[in-house]
Amino acid sequence: MDLAYLAELPKEEFVLRRQRVFEQMQDNSALIVFTETEKRRNNDCDYLFRADSYFWYLTGFNEPQSALLLIKNEGLCRSILFLRERDPLMETWHGKRLGVAQAPSVLNMDEAFDITQIQSIFAEKTQNLTACYYAQGWQTWGDAIVQSCFGEVIDWRPMLSEMRLIKSEAEIALIQQACHISALAHIRAMKQTRPNRYELEIEGEIQHEFSRFGARFPAYNSIVASGENACILHYNDNNAVLQDGDLLLIDAGAEFAHYAGDITRTFPINGKFNEAQRALYQLVLDSMKVAVKHLVPNSSFKVANEAAMEVMADGLLALGILKGERETLLAEKAVKQFYLHSLGHWLGLDVHDVGDYGQEKDRPLQIGMVLTVEPGLYIPSDADVPEQYKGIGIRIEDNLLITEYGNKNLTSGCPKEIADIEAIMENH
Repeated sequence: MDLAYLAELPKEEFVLRRQRVFEQMQDNSALIVFTETEKRRNNDCDYLFRADSYFWYLTGFNEPQSALLLIKNEGLCRSILFLRERDPLMETWHGKRLGVAQAPSVLNMDEAFDITQIQSIFAEKTQNLTACYYAQGWQTWGDAIVQSCFGEVIDWRPMLSEMRLIKSEAEIALIQQACHISALAHIRAMKQTRPNRYELEIEGEIQHEFSRFGARFPAYNSIVASGENACILHYNDNNAVLQDGDLLLIDAGAEFAHYAGDITRTFPINGKFNEAQRALYQLVLDSMKVAVKHLVPNSSFKVANEAAMEVMADGLLALGILKGERETLLAEKAVKQFYLHSLGHWLGLDVHDVGDYGQEKDRPLQIGMVLTVEPGLYIPSDADVPEQYKGIGIRIEDNLLITEYGNKNLTSGCPKEIADIEAIMENH
């Protein structure tokens, strides 16, 4: 197997990011970012560690109990890393550590210190500075360290979130790979789905494909929701038996080199949509296609969502699920009783990535943004609708890159047309 897929961002990318931060910092100031600590799962077992996304964005370093200190003083800029020192005994039990001596050269830092010294060294390095950028309460283990030296701080999250919102070419390449792996996993799930299997078995098939192509972790807890479970938006019990005649909604994405993919597909467990399922599915798909046309530079989520909701309203009226005058239903946003969430979100180091959406999600889209588009319809069994539509939940989700030409669908490799889905399932 070609291991070239185990890619990373070039070191220079992190240096350039820190340079951009320095350019935005006021003179005679410090900026400090702490990463996550190890989290206990149960008794003496920890969850597998994953760095804080802001910290990773500026360092590319994935060890716990670490902190990055940036200092800008009289125009001189310095990057300082605090990390765990080498410890042969602990490394025998838990794995290698980078250590203080190697950190500056490996991570392109100016200095590095043992994390156990951070209280005194932070105080020493910042004693003559007039401002500190810090996210109070974000990584709470650092609060006391910063508060001992600075009573008031400037929140760095707006600055760093804005930077993270526009992706570089190197980031886009990793997100594209995360999306590609995610698409392969969904195709595998379609091929392996059949009545009387368990939701968790299909989750296992998805994770198999993630791991096979270099993504050890899912980007979030996989949703494998059959039947009316699909009407629970963040369902993750994943323990029901797949029933003949039901739909299966899968919302799952791989994390590749810290970047997330995020795909949702809904398909029939027995391989064939029935008439009611087909009608609702096509309606969601049509609304998605209309929304995608509006997800282009200088448009917005708000504009695209309004267009999608018009398609939904017309379709639900035609099916007898909504009743009343079209204009009244549109004005009252009547489709929201069945379309319970927004059209999409930013995507990047986090599946729900950071960045300002603007008021009512009306921020103009820019080249280099990566986002999801995911309309859905969820009709519970107790809804006052025709019987054949009750208990059906459908969501379809793709990942888009905003480009100078409009957008690029990063998840186009995962089929979503009815005929394509049925063909895949019929052949397996």
